[in-house]
Amino acid sequence: MRLSSVVLGAAFALGSALLDSDLATSAEPALQPRSQPNLIFILSDDIAQGDVGAYGQTLIHTPNLDRLCAEGTRYLSAYTGTSVCAPARSSFFTGLHSGHCPIRGNREIKPEGQKPLPAGLTTVGTVLKSAGYATATIGKWGMGMFDTTGSPFTNGIDHFYGYNCQRHAHSYFPPYLYEDYHRVDIPENEGGQKAVYAQDRIQQDVLDWVDAHDDTPFFLFYAITLPHGKYEIDDQGIYKDKPWSEQEKNYAAMVTRLDSDVGALADLLEKKGIAENTLIVFAGDNGSSFNPKTPLGKRFDQTMGGTLRGYKRGLYEGGLRQAAFAWWPGTVPAGRVTDEPWAFWDLLPTFADLAKADLPAGYTPDGHSLVTFLKGGPAPQRDSFYWELHEGRNHIQAIRWGNWKAVRPKAGGAVELYNLADDLGETTDLAADRPELVTKAVAMMNASRTADPAWPDPAEAQPNR
Repeated sequence: MRLSSVVLGAAFALGSALLDSDLATSAEPALQPRSQPNLIFILSDDIAQGDVGAYGQTLIHTPNLDRLCAEGTRYLSAYTGTSVCAPARSSFFTGLHSGHCPIRGNREIKPEGQKPLPAGLTTVGTVLKSAGYATATIGKWGMGMFDTTGSPFTNGIDHFYGYNCQRHAHSYFPPYLYEDYHRVDIPENEGGQKAVYAQDRIQQDVLDWVDAHDDTPFFLFYAITLPHGKYEIDDQGIYKDKPWSEQEKNYAAMVTRLDSDVGALADLLEKKGIAENTLIVFAGDNGSSFNPKTPLGKRFDQTMGGTLRGYKRGLYEGGLRQAAFAWWPGTVPAGRVTDEPWAFWDLLPTFADLAKADLPAGYTPDGHSLVTFLKGGPAPQRDSFYWELHEGRNHIQAIRWGNWKAVRPKAGGAVELYNLADDLGETTDLAADRPELVTKAVAMMNASRTADPAWPDPAEAQPNR
């Protein structure tokens, strides 16, 4: 229903001479391809590989995500920036891994907001805006309130709609959202009422903004909050009568709602004739979101049949590997499934490459352009992938080089070693058998991070305070 109104509105804009009963319901003619494609990154908050049918989920319906995976390329080793919200999206936005990124953990600021990105950063927004792109972030920001250096508008974003603060985003029936930097009250939700589901308004803003920018190259960061807790939905749909808990019904319905909204966006691109000139990259932000021993974990297997160990707030593969695909009809190979790895910090140089945008002097991203890989070639070669994460007083890190993976799961703790080629589930610690590789891993970890007093060295045990 919402999509139909958008398409009809676009048809009226073509002029009354085109509005006969046939043309009003048909796809618009394809626009001429531009040298700069539209760029969309859809970041789903907490979705896991095990939530999506294309990866093997059988209890949750995701027909649109499954279709886009089949029409594009699905990734088995797409890595997040790190396994919680703010640093994961900051890694994407800055093109820096979490050893260099200025945000390496969630840090809440009262009364609202998170630790902001510092001033003067090169971001995907500033790079693409300098190349003539219209830019928007819709959904959740979480990198600084509007009066800070982390505001979307000081980091290359033209339009914002949704939640700025990730704590605020835990409510799906909030009393307000933001349009640009203006607070928009939702009086129907005041006093704890649940009348207006925020995702309705966020999705509509996405469709409206894309509809209004079909004649110029655009960059959209669709930071969709679904299916992050708390688990709220306005309609349980096909799950209403399942013999499940309310939380399980809600979670499944949230994933399916995410699926339908992503499908509606892809449908709009096709109906406006710009799909062949638009790249969508879709990913989750922190792998599995709940412990497999919890009721949700038992109902919906996010471990890929026990293949992946770990989940959110950890640096084992289950917390780092994302449900991810790329869709670009006619450019990204359809039906391809690849295990070659890439990471969020690769997206800024990839988007800059596609936009024909110059990176500023003195800025060196940690990522590599994936353009050749997206088009069916090999993934770029690199020395390693590095992660660190700072949650409370625990500071942890991990590094992957080739098929070797080293993890320090506790501040000041021992480094574990795994061979992912033989042990993707990271069940057998080989550190005692291969001390020379542990020594190598520690040296690589040390070389991969920039010291920052806000983010203590994970190699050092932290005093109890």
